[in-house]
Amino acid sequence: MLRFLLFLAFLFPLPGYAQNELIYEVSSGTIRFSSDAPQELIRASSSRLKGILNLSNKTFAFKIDIATFAGFNNPLQREHFNENYMESNIFPAATYKGKIIEDVDLQKDGRYEVRAKGKLNIHGVEQERIIRVWLTVRKKKIVAKAEFYVLLTDHNIKIPRVVNEKLSPEIQVSLTANLQEK
Repeated sequence: MLRFLLFLAFLFPLPGYAQNELIYEVSSGTIRFSSDAPQELIRASSSRLKGILNLSNKTFAFKIDIATFAGFNNPLQREHFNENYMESNIFPAATYKGKIIEDVDLQKDGRYEVRAKGKLNIHGVEQERIIRVWLTVRKKKIVAKAEFYVLLTDHNIKIPRVVNEKLSPEIQVSLTANLQEK
């Protein structure tokens, strides 16, 4: 938890922090991924998503610990995911931080389609990404939903030739986050 607070302090430094800023924090959130390869479908998820959204300047930061993903087709697959591909002992988390591009008033109830522009860091490799997000605002709560694809080569995740037909080079990711005013 301390590392996450330090991460947030880096994104939202205290000197620029004003008392009237509107900060929303993830109260619950889930990230799912799917690898649909010719010989195997692999699915896993984690409900340990952490993050904040600053409505005052439309900045955000999200983090997921890689080792929290569960599901898979068997325990050995999860072990290979953490040890061989994601190397979660070296790269323990994936992060996405940036800013909402659109000029929308997220203090008003409604459904908004926005683009989030930021740095996606997976496996120690940071890539700038624009991700389409659907935000539903209702009674000072925000539900964020997104679906996007991650190319393994973009994050230097190597697939051994022996399992080439069992792992897709393109991973489908979906996210749902419930945010509440802090």
